[in-house]
Amino acid sequence: MTSKADLLNRLKEEILTLTLKPGTILSETAMSERFRMSRTPLRDVLKQLAHEGYIHVYPKRGNLVSAIDLESVEQIIYLRSTLEKDILKELASRSAPLPIRGMLELRQIVGQQEESVRREAGHEDFLRLDDAFHKALFALAGRVFLWDLIQQSNVHYARYRRLHLLQKEKLEEIIGEHRLILDLLENRDTGQIDEIVRHHLREDIHAADLRGNFAEYLNLPRLGESEDPGIRTDAEESGGQG
Repeated sequence: MTSKADLLNRLKEEILTLTLKPGTILSETAMSERFRMSRTPLRDVLKQLAHEGYIHVYPKRGNLVSAIDLESVEQIIYLRSTLEKDILKELASRSAPLPIRGMLELRQIVGQQEESVRREAGHEDFLRLDDAFHKALFALAGRVFLWDLIQQSNVHYARYRRLHLLQKEKLEEIIGEHRLILDLLENRDTGQIDEIVRHHLREDIHAADLRGNFAEYLNLPRLGESEDPGIRTDAEESGGQG
């Protein structure tokens, strides 16, 4: 028997990792059988998922995993880029040397990212390390509260990021930019921070290949398309992004 809290966390994880892709129908009957849960607590879980933007409820169609909303993604990217530019400039402008322990932690995380790519550990491992790197920057500036605040509005952005982790070249580009960020901090160079943060966080949001390769995952109202994602059933979803 699965508890409501466990089921809520399980479904959030499957949606965030694209195991349950945008447009997937969450059948109450199928989930009730899968998780051995009665309809009443199951509906409470679905209501909470809808409240947090993980799913949409459509009359006569049921519960569908929400499409990735690029408007929401752009807002989070704007917030992150604004904060990270300010944080990096503040760190690079300090008169006193940055804490050795903090810089060592950042270098170690980048090394772990390189090892993750070499051994093809998987996108989730790389993404975990990417989050650790940026959170460590916020921590170095005493801004972890702001990092945690951003994570509370992460359902669309988290899935958007995963769409860019399919090519090894992209992972290597991210690592290179992380190393450049650390070099800028150590050299107290604020001149390149705006450009490197812009490229690191904002470069791909309007990329043609994103819209071309993953249009079925996205809510693209600006292209004249209605929010009517392709329908999948949860029984058809047997794996993650592939």
